[in-house]
Amino acid sequence: MSISFKVFKDTYVDSVVQLSGMRAMRALDGVEWASAAMGTPANVATLGEEGVAASELEGVGANDFFIVVRATQEDAAHDALAAGEAASFSARPQTEGSTRADPRSLREAVTRQPDSNVAVISLPGEYATLAAYQALSQGLHVLLFSDNVPLEKEIALKDYARGRGLLVMGPGAGTAELAGACLGFANVVTRGRVGIVAAAGTGAQEAMCLLDRWGVGVSHVIGLGGRDMSEEVGGRMALSAISALRDDPGTTVILFVSKPPAASVATAVLASAGQVPLVAALIGLDPGLTPPGGVVLADTLESGVLATLDRLGHPRPDTTTTEGPTIARARSRMDPGRTLVRGLFSGGTLCYEALVILGRTLGEIRSNTPINKAWGLPAPDGSHQCLDLGEEEYTKGRPHPMIDAEARIEMLHEHAADPLVAAIILDVVLGHGANPDPAGILAPHCETVMAGGGPQVVAYVLGTEQDPQGFTAQRARLVRAGCIVTETAAQASRVAAAIASGDPALAGPTS
Repeated sequence: MSISFKVFKDTYVDSVVQLSGMRAMRALDGVEWASAAMGTPANVATLGEEGVAASELEGVGANDFFIVVRATQEDAAHDALAAGEAASFSARPQTEGSTRADPRSLREAVTRQPDSNVAVISLPGEYATLAAYQALSQGLHVLLFSDNVPLEKEIALKDYARGRGLLVMGPGAGTAELAGACLGFANVVTRGRVGIVAAAGTGAQEAMCLLDRWGVGVSHVIGLGGRDMSEEVGGRMALSAISALRDDPGTTVILFVSKPPAASVATAVLASAGQVPLVAALIGLDPGLTPPGGVVLADTLESGVLATLDRLGHPRPDTTTTEGPTIARARSRMDPGRTLVRGLFSGGTLCYEALVILGRTLGEIRSNTPINKAWGLPAPDGSHQCLDLGEEEYTKGRPHPMIDAEARIEMLHEHAADPLVAAIILDVVLGHGANPDPAGILAPHCETVMAGGGPQVVAYVLGTEQDPQGFTAQRARLVRAGCIVTETAAQASRVAAAIASGDPALAGPTS
């Protein structure tokens, strides 16, 4: 085994470009592990755990970029490192006839492109706040992709933005779609009459994709960041986002998406819609929350989108349809002792929705992001589990599972080896920023784990026909592997519960 490691001192590389370098290295034969990242203390610690010599790590700091490869042969490691460096530093294509270098500051970028109105910021947390202030002072809305921004700085930043009539989407906002422009992890959807405000990234993606696939387009998708609806932040950006959509002539209905917010914050934010119809999909909703007049509450993403269709007078689709094997066939090929459900999610909001749905039918569901805090990890033997593999404990030293399936594949085989597991739920997320062929990578492993009486894989593809990966083709690849593929993420949970319990009625009337 050979490890090659290279450091680029005082060099910042954007997280999206880091992933390009990582993909380039991992795509080569003989590579067992590779990473491209900034030298934060956590990443340096991971390098040590992966076998990089302590002498090579001396002096590596958060302002330094590194690439690293572990391969079966020294030549393979060397070639992969060269591929990673080339992918990380390849020059962007210049505008035809242009010889100017990339701008070195935000001010220079705005000078060159004065009609810009949004800045996307992806910097380490300690630098992100300053960059956001600079963008706001230039009159730009901000998508703050960065996380690790202190809470007090988020509050001050959003107050500054509100005073200037601008949006700060984030920190930690991975998804937005403004006037048809996709920002971060976003799907390509038809323009329409529903404006989405979301404190949940994959929650926003699921909502926009279902609306698109069911014939209702989207005007805008405004991300908030996960803390906006907390008691401390007080929904500052939610209020601004709803105000913007309320005044937008292209928006007829507002769909608000969030995990359970602080009750007092939710009441004030939802009331701010005024006369514009608003549906609030608050995943795992506290049943004691009383909505303001005219607001429709839902406690799953699916039910929130269906309620939005109702507000528009649009017909409801059949959400219980599936492709692939029937529930009865899946159940019949397994040992009757298989009775457990495992969910291995790349989308955190989809995991949370599964906890809600499965909890109603199967009871206790263990998770690293539990609704009931008593149902956390470690999970006892014989337990149902839903895991958000995008959380930090699973992404340390690795890319997000929406980008790279390696960690999820390992977990798939691990949980499939449990003789009590009957159904494994997988979400397959398409769109900009996601893996270019997630179903193609996951399908062979799904086929392997289901062989010989193994658990049934129940998959859901989050995407649209316009997404670069191809929605229909991605679904078809999973069906060919023997997966049950469902119409919605919620239906995947219902089907998994039906398989585990042996009760097809849990999947709905068409099961």
